[in-house]
Amino acid sequence: MKIKNICCIGAGYVGGPTMAVIAQKNPGIKVTVVDLNVERIAAWNDTNLDNLPIYEPGLDKVVGEARGRNLFFSTEVDKAIDEAEMVFISVNTPTKTYGVGKGMAADLKYIELCARQIARVSTSNKIIVEKSTLPVRTAQAIKSILDNTGNGAKFQILSNPEFLAEGTAVEDLMAPDRVLIGGEQTPEGLEAIDALVNVYGTWVAKENIITTNLWSSELSKLTANAFLAQRVSSINSLSELCEVTGADVNEVGRAIGKDSRIGPKFLKASVGFGGSCFQKDILNLVYISKSYGLDAVADYWEQVIIMNDHQKHRFAKNIVKTLYNTVSGKKIAFLGWAFKKDTNDTRESAAIYVADILLDEQASIVAYDPKVTAQQMYGDLDYLQTRDTASNKKGLTVVNDPYEALEDAHAIAVLTEWDEFKTYDWQKIYDNMQKPAFVFDGRSVLDKVALEKIGFQVYVIGQ
Repeated sequence: MKIKNICCIGAGYVGGPTMAVIAQKNPGIKVTVVDLNVERIAAWNDTNLDNLPIYEPGLDKVVGEARGRNLFFSTEVDKAIDEAEMVFISVNTPTKTYGVGKGMAADLKYIELCARQIARVSTSNKIIVEKSTLPVRTAQAIKSILDNTGNGAKFQILSNPEFLAEGTAVEDLMAPDRVLIGGEQTPEGLEAIDALVNVYGTWVAKENIITTNLWSSELSKLTANAFLAQRVSSINSLSELCEVTGADVNEVGRAIGKDSRIGPKFLKASVGFGGSCFQKDILNLVYISKSYGLDAVADYWEQVIIMNDHQKHRFAKNIVKTLYNTVSGKKIAFLGWAFKKDTNDTRESAAIYVADILLDEQASIVAYDPKVTAQQMYGDLDYLQTRDTASNKKGLTVVNDPYEALEDAHAIAVLTEWDEFKTYDWQKIYDNMQKPAFVFDGRSVLDKVALEKIGFQVYVIGQ
């Protein structure tokens, strides 16, 4: 089966870049990305590619090449679904904030709404592809809705989880470690799998396309993120031990990373992991395990989250302790707000939680991030509901000039590993700060020795 028309529901961090690359690599397939968010679609269609709603290196070039040729962004959801032979579901699946499973289970209301909309408007058979991160056996629920509420059209459900790292999403799409496709092991299911294999096969080597049953594919996504997050929490737990014993966590990480069984990736201690996936997926894994009565399994994975939260709190409390046990009225400069460099995504960013703790201590925070807007930062703090909007705006000032953020500060907290931070005139910064001048490097991005020579008092996690 050769696909000619693809629709993707959801124009976010996964749907937008993924569909842009699929369109670029498959000029014979019409790819339409739909979303009810009018402003987001307008940004995707903006003639100025600098205004795309998502910042990813290289994404502007991909969109610029394919948009208007065979890549389209639209709010006409029903029309795009009806015309498509293959529909990707790439909507948000946040952690539930209410009811049973609150704080752990994935909230599938948007997935269900998608399924009902697909069933309502479809007049022809379709392949439905789960791109959102979902709990195991969600495909069963989607299929039940489609089969029982539709117009007689037949549907095949595939699981095709994304393994993108924000900041390198385009690179990951162009040369993926693997593409995973799960489907029913029936003649119809295998035919659907083959159709999606052919889409990716235009640029991905066949040996890098893995096909499985539906449940293995769904669980593999959660497991991959859980294993990566586990490594981060593991090295972060040791960073605290390094600090009290005189060891250097970077040296420890380098030493164990040379072991071919372990490898060097995700062994850099930091203020903690963030992003839309790690915490959400582990909590999902914990909830699934508990729902099957596997309490020991749930407790094991929950500890990864506990350690990550501890690291963020430890970092913030250390700032307070070092600044003579009070930051009340003191200016603390934040360098970075995004959860990692080369993205404007702030979901679960460590900066949000460090800021929240310091605001409780009545600090005056001035933040700079090259890609994150003031509106986003205030929205992140408001989402926590720790204090009202007016209090957040009083406690946090957002500036567009890093030197303005750093001037007259009592301390600097580096929360994102943006490369530009290394290039600043640190002598000038030191001269214009309160003394003693403290730097708390939560991402091990700065040259500690060079800063200390200037006169800074520098704290780096794990040293």
